[in-house]
Amino acid sequence: MTEEKVRWGVLATGGMAARFTADLVDLPDAEVVAVASRSEASAKAFAERFGIARAYGGWDALAHDEDVDVVYVATPHSAHRAAAGLCLEAGRNVLCEKPFTLNAREAAELVALARERGSFLMEAMWMSCNPLVRRLKALVDDGAIGEVRTVQADFGLNGAFPPAHRLRDPAQGGGALLDLGVYPVSFAQLLLGEPDRVTASAVLSEEGVDLQTGALLSWDGGALAALHCSIVGATANSASVTGSAGRIDVPYGFFFPTHFVLHRDGRDPEEFTADPADGPRDSLRHEALEVMRALRAGETESPLLPLDGTLAVMRTLDAVRDRVGVRYPGEEPGLTRA
Repeated sequence: MTEEKVRWGVLATGGMAARFTADLVDLPDAEVVAVASRSEASAKAFAERFGIARAYGGWDALAHDEDVDVVYVATPHSAHRAAAGLCLEAGRNVLCEKPFTLNAREAAELVALARERGSFLMEAMWMSCNPLVRRLKALVDDGAIGEVRTVQADFGLNGAFPPAHRLRDPAQGGGALLDLGVYPVSFAQLLLGEPDRVTASAVLSEEGVDLQTGALLSWDGGALAALHCSIVGATANSASVTGSAGRIDVPYGFFFPTHFVLHRDGRDPEEFTADPADGPRDSLRHEALEVMRALRAGETESPLLPLDGTLAVMRTLDAVRDRVGVRYPGEEPGLTRA
């Protein structure tokens, strides 16, 4: 890794890749040096759009590009295991989009590979790197609302997605849970860790993916999390954390909040707002900054998104799918623990 700039490669050329690259090129200590797609034409068009020097019509060339310090994997999540694994095998560090993989088995394989190679690996759950979300977690950890009793969170879109859309395609890991539900699950586990029990119910499409899912997570200490995701209805996209001595309410867009309100017994409500210097609310720059900080520090994983935490989220997502009967092509029966 160069001392002046961290050199990035981008694997895929879709919407998320474009969003992330747009934020990267605005960071003075980041340089996007290469992009890869299965389509050479797509890679070249993306490279021209963002001023990237090298465009590859295949993943392998990017994975073996010695001038790349870290690869951002932004394929559909059904390809995360293959794409991230290829890069790790070639000695690259990796930031892999959420959900990390299709299931916990694939996630464990990537984590084992990264640890074996001594490479950096992180899930691109940008919510966990958001400064205001970090402030919320610090307040909860410091006991601002006492012992956490309940977490409520939802993420829903009224997309009217046609059957051919990737969100309806089992072969691409379609459904509300992996694309949207990963946010409420990650939010709950950011505050409470891995649950001891998981129950869930869902409405499935004709293709066999979940159109909307409700999950109840419970912990032996008495905490509960009521979570919902949907691709057939626009929900409030909000969250609330209730404790023994107060509550924190996060309005629309809990995963990239502009503000939240702390309610404490016997006190006036306190509003915490995002610092304008942190950039637009939908900025992905914070996860990029965390990756670059960790690489410069010689770390192989981020304390904001530890790999064991990512594995725990994947186990919960497996458990929910097991309860509602969603299985993707090629998966074996019995995804997770009972």
